Amino acid sequence: MDRSRFVFLDRDGTLVHDGGYVHRVEDYRLLPGVIEALQSLRDAGFRFAIVTNQSGIGRGLYTEADFERFQRRLLDDLEAAGLTIEATYMCPHLPDARCACRKPSPQSLLDARDRFAIDLAASWVIGDHAVDVRLAANAGCGGILLLTGHGAEERHKLGDTPVAAIVNDLPAAARSILTHERVVRS
Repeated sequence: MDRSRFVFLDRDGTLVHDGGYVHRVEDYRLLPGVIEALQSLRDAGFRFAIVTNQSGIGRGLYTEADFERFQRRLLDDLEAAGLTIEATYMCPHLPDARCACRKPSPQSLLDARDRFAIDLAASWVIGDHAVDVRLAANAGCGGILLLTGHGAEERHKLGDTPVAAIVNDLPAAARSILTHERVVRS
């Protein structure tokens, strides 16, 4: 059976502007180049899921309903561009909760693997935090750190975590993945 290749995307600072605990629809702002980057990855056969830590819920700064309204706006914009997000994995817990759903725990990716028959070794995680790259390593995916959002300060927190690329934005991440795909296939 052929297994799917996925790109697991962080949300805030990767797909949308991160002004800190993003949750109000009126603050929604898609980052430049997101649509075109995802379309190029889709056209290369990748599918998508969002994996996001939302500790603002656990901190009482906003509710799951606030998160869902904001998320719906994002999904509607992507769907209007012909892009499907297969699933959203959201952790509402505080960082010290030690839950299985908080990045860099690979549980969400393992759940996605089982649900969608994903080849994790042929899949990628893209985000603007060191935990996104650690998530990739923990799940056996390629990891790309974006310098958007918090990426500039987060790159110093990578330590010895393997990272496939550190790039300026999602369009650069897409180009990196597509270049890697061409090299692997040749």
